[in-house]
Amino acid sequence: MDKKIRVLIAKAGLDGHDRGAKVVAAALRDAGMEVIYTGLRQTANMIVEAAIQEDVDAIGISLLSGAHMTIFPDVLEKMKEKGVEDILLFGGGIVPDEDIKKLKEMGVGEIFTPGASTVHIVEYLKKWVSGKNKQL
Repeated sequence: MDKKIRVLIAKAGLDGHDRGAKVVAAALRDAGMEVIYTGLRQTANMIVEAAIQEDVDAIGISLLSGAHMTIFPDVLEKMKEKGVEDILLFGGGIVPDEDIKKLKEMGVGEIFTPGASTVHIVEYLKKWVSGKNKQL
């Protein structure tokens, strides 16, 4: 039996709009993944600690506040400090193309912008996790 993919979905910072995060969480759950939703106003440290405690394969952060160039680097730094760089960090929200490029160069996986298909998000996670497991 294959191990279920475990994904933590988080809303970081002061952004209080979580409809998109809940839609993605439901789509991942419906695709057979185990989803942990942290709720609103999470700090980078809270997100990484929850990811470690829940033994997740991926962390998805939903950001609509414009703080993506602060939040994602903070989460990456905490992941490095805790030695969990093998967890995929991906996200979604309103992020300009030039910032997406910079975030990917820093080590963030895919950034899904408004209108992204939940099917595409599910396929991306399945492909990433299966590729990771082949390396083990």
